[in-house]
Amino acid sequence: MYITPRTAQVRNLAVSAINGIVTLVILLIAPLGLAAVIINTVLVTLATYATATASDRILLRYLQRESTRAELLGTPGDGSLQRRSNASDLDR
Repeated sequence: MYITPRTAQVRNLAVSAINGIVTLVILLIAPLGLAAVIINTVLVTLATYATATASDRILLRYLQRESTRAELLGTPGDGSLQRRSNASDLDR
């Protein structure tokens, strides 16, 4: 499944916002100062967004490399690929 860059960005923002909200709730329960809670929440949100964006870019490069390999193998109509038949192959 391929998604557009805008959809990926919206997904990454949603994931980071949800992680930030969960972190905020957890930290508000803990006996910390308000500044520590806010700073930790912002840092978790930014780290989540950066991690999700970096993983999207790594996957995009990996998928592009795989499609390049598939193109380099040749197409069935150019004659570079030959089909071998064995006596043990089933007719389909």
